[in-house]
Amino acid sequence: MTITIDAGEFDADELIARLREGERVVVRTEFLGDTREVTLRFDGETFYCDTPTRLHKHDDEAEMRTCIERQGYAESDA
Repeated sequence: MTITIDAGEFDADELIARLREGERVVVRTEFLGDTREVTLRFDGETFYCDTPTRLHKHDDEAEMRTCIERQGYAESDA
């Protein structure tokens, strides 16, 4: 199943839980005044962030969490 959300709609824990359950999460985000979509997914071993220009691979949940938070895909605590 694939869901589409706006950046910041879920926190990092919920995003990772959804990925672990087999969902793909398409995150709409603003970049230089344009809306972009990034697909987050997990294949059971590796986490992926498919951006319009690059595929990021993360070997573990901690790396994926860092990416999600750094890129602003998750709800911010600030």
